[in-house]
Amino acid sequence: MNTAPAYEHRHYAHCESGVLSSLFTHHGMALSEPMVFGLAGAMSFAYLPFVRLGHMPLIAYRMFPAYLIKKLPARMRVKYFRKRYSDSGRAMAELDDFLANGQVVGIQMSVFFAPYFPPEMRFPFNAHNAIVIGKENGDYLISDPVFEEIKRIAAKDLEKARFAKGVLAPKGLVHFPLQMPGEVDLEPVIRKAIKKTANMMLHAPPFIGLKGIRRLSAKICALGKKHDKKYIRHFLGHLVRMQEEIGTGGGGFRFIYAAFLQEAYQLMGIPVLEEASNRMTAAGDAWRMFALACAKAVKRREEAIDLEAIAGLLRQCGEIEKKIYLLLKSLKKYKTTNTASIQLPSAKCSSRGDLC
Repeated sequence: MNTAPAYEHRHYAHCESGVLSSLFTHHGMALSEPMVFGLAGAMSFAYLPFVRLGHMPLIAYRMFPAYLIKKLPARMRVKYFRKRYSDSGRAMAELDDFLANGQVVGIQMSVFFAPYFPPEMRFPFNAHNAIVIGKENGDYLISDPVFEEIKRIAAKDLEKARFAKGVLAPKGLVHFPLQMPGEVDLEPVIRKAIKKTANMMLHAPPFIGLKGIRRLSAKICALGKKHDKKYIRHFLGHLVRMQEEIGTGGGGFRFIYAAFLQEAYQLMGIPVLEEASNRMTAAGDAWRMFALACAKAVKRREEAIDLEAIAGLLRQCGEIEKKIYLLLKSLKKYKTTNTASIQLPSAKCSSRGDLC
């Protein structure tokens, strides 16, 4: 039996941020899921009508999959290992080698080919993240952040899930920290991450950030001019699915970011961060009200759909967030008051620079 020593499984809100929180914490840098999400700058919105998902436009409430895996280690000055494969046999063999060395390994996989997911939760989504923590009697032990307990998966099933074809194909991705810095001052990292997120949401090209929210709102208003009720309900149902059923969703990501801002306030002592956190929580509530309105329109088949009212709720989400990002841009005017409390503990790997 190969299992990682002293690994603690935890349940998280979202797979990628949860995996990184677990990996960093296991290697000595205790970062919460909200801190991981915020420091990586994962907060976003995108309405991409030219990218189709099930004949419907792609709508995203966070940065693209694997963005956190690339950005967070760089911002935290962590030496990080990432690798994709063309040969599934070699990928599985190297995974066994990592486990034999006591390493816990982050992986990307398809939900559809993971038997430990309930049948109703399996759909063709290739960008799910989990951690392999060991191997026992031919099965791999999986720390999946969306489940409360460690799961098991047969080797053939894991190989199939890691090499699923299609959009966002995993290609056997593995990743984990190689070497942690002795000390990191979080204040400049927090400031830089918040600045980039605010600028992206306020000033990104069309279809991204607040401009994307406005375009989607206009699209909803125009649905009745070109489409019948069946298509309109299908479109609104797609909005609900993308927001509330795939991953953490629109409101959920806003709540995670609000928790990040609250943690930043506790570390830095700047009241603007606490105010922004409270407003972001309200934004999450507004997104949930928008999704609820869409869901009611889909279910009440005999009633007329008030597209303008639904679009108005979406515009309200955009206006709430606009005020938050403008507020966050003022952060540069304030000095941190609690600098002594923002140092992470030393967490170094072996001097050879190989696996921890």
